[in-house]
Amino acid sequence: MEKIWLDSYEEGIPHEIDVNEYSSLNEVFRQGVEQYGSQVAYVNLGKTLTFDELDEQSRNLAAYLTHEAGLKKGDRVAIMMPNLLQYPIVLFALIRAGLIVVNTNPLYTERELQHQMTDSGATAIIILENFANTLASVIADTPVKTVITTRIGDCFSFPKSMVINLVVKYVKKMVPPFHLSNTISFKSALEKGASQDFRDVETTHEDIAFLQYTGGTTGVAKGAMLTHRNMVANLLQAHAWAARDFAPGKEIFVTALPLYHIFSLTAGAMFAMKIGAKTLLITNPRDLPTFVKELKTEKFSFVTGVNTLFNALLNTPGFKELDFSSLKLTLGGGMAVTRAVAKEWQEVTKSALVEAYGLTETSPAAVINPVNLKEYNGMIGLPISSTEVSIRDEDLNEVPLGERGELWIRGPQVMKGYWNRPEETANVFDNEGFLRTGDVAVMNDKGFIKIVDRLKDMILVSGFNVYPNEVEDVLSTHEKVLEVGAIGIPHETSGEVVKIYVVKKDPSLTKEELMTCCREQLTGYKRPKEIEFIDELPKSNVGKILRRELRELHNATTSEN
Repeated sequence: MEKIWLDSYEEGIPHEIDVNEYSSLNEVFRQGVEQYGSQVAYVNLGKTLTFDELDEQSRNLAAYLTHEAGLKKGDRVAIMMPNLLQYPIVLFALIRAGLIVVNTNPLYTERELQHQMTDSGATAIIILENFANTLASVIADTPVKTVITTRIGDCFSFPKSMVINLVVKYVKKMVPPFHLSNTISFKSALEKGASQDFRDVETTHEDIAFLQYTGGTTGVAKGAMLTHRNMVANLLQAHAWAARDFAPGKEIFVTALPLYHIFSLTAGAMFAMKIGAKTLLITNPRDLPTFVKELKTEKFSFVTGVNTLFNALLNTPGFKELDFSSLKLTLGGGMAVTRAVAKEWQEVTKSALVEAYGLTETSPAAVINPVNLKEYNGMIGLPISSTEVSIRDEDLNEVPLGERGELWIRGPQVMKGYWNRPEETANVFDNEGFLRTGDVAVMNDKGFIKIVDRLKDMILVSGFNVYPNEVEDVLSTHEKVLEVGAIGIPHETSGEVVKIYVVKKDPSLTKEELMTCCREQLTGYKRPKEIEFIDELPKSNVGKILRRELRELHNATTSEN
């Protein structure tokens, strides 16, 4: 496909990045510490961590893991905790020790955790004790031998650390009982490592940095092998695209999505390290009143998130009164940004909500809108530097501009493959190195791309394609709608029809009002034939609407009737 998108690049954005600027993520870390040492790198729950402190503590943990725990380059180590100061300490310790990071959702069930530990071959895990009972239930059936437990207050000084940990465990009762033998505390591991010699383990572009698990909602979760080259490339691509307005050592990032998610991992850890940003880590973004209180403490300049998060903030008392004068960029990814949310965000913050697109398999950024975007354009943007795209039909032929097809991506940020799954790797790559995304897209004559939907989520009504995102986008503009999710359900004559699940913003909302909205904006076959009100949409831990669970809910309701 001709690279017509290059003509739409903002002035100063390079067509290509030099991935050899850094030999590995270790070099990124080392440069960040040298340049910004005494400045604050992270703040969480009111406690700060400077780049120098991050350097010292990650070094001590890396020394413990290599000397005391006996881990060697290439061993897999899991991190299982929310956004706490311990997370970047552990993250960079593993990178410096040449270990492969296995980011793990702390809300995993026993089945999910056992699968990921076994599939990855992780022999060690650093885990918040709030979730240790899940590990205790399955550890005997996994390769895990080394367990380091941490508590929410561990990065605070005594006696505050003791008070926090006692309150969490005994007052709030947030730590279910568990029994794990031969564990060591996070603090003890740091103390033991401090007395050991340690030098950063040499890593290269081809070494695997992360096993980032994906696909759990569509089948068995599989680990995307992201190399140091993949991560360095995406870091440089993001920097080339978005950093021109950022002042090194002066910016404040808000990271509410968990660091175990690839979006936050790249933006809130790696990108922040490169430019010396202070990162405000939000431990529980679902506690929206507390989230807004934390935002009051910082003059933040960069916010990343998903559509549901932005929508929730806009509907939280106190958010609209915050000081947005320093906000330079809001980046939305992970799911489609709706027009209604983007419009309200811009009205409230006086800053555009810029939509981006990526995958776990692309480290994640692949397509981003120009960061000087004046208003929402309904597009995911342009292929970023050193990135090629191809839009293809079912016969694998490129489609003409303006026609729908599957989006394929090639670039230095595209994963090495799936861990120990050569067949699945072969299924998503062609012989030219393009990755099949499974997303239906269309490109206009300026090179801007619009995602229509996931192939698997497409609804087929009497031979016509209906894309849930389109239906959701229309309904979300209704002033009485908080959230909406659309699915296809079986129908005896048309094959499928559209059903929507709606969360009310205004209790007076009726089905007829929704149908009136649909009749005004959607052609007949796209209009929902069933409407159901629901208190809350099922979402993943990073805020994606889980249409699979909506389908399961419909099936369960149907079988009961």
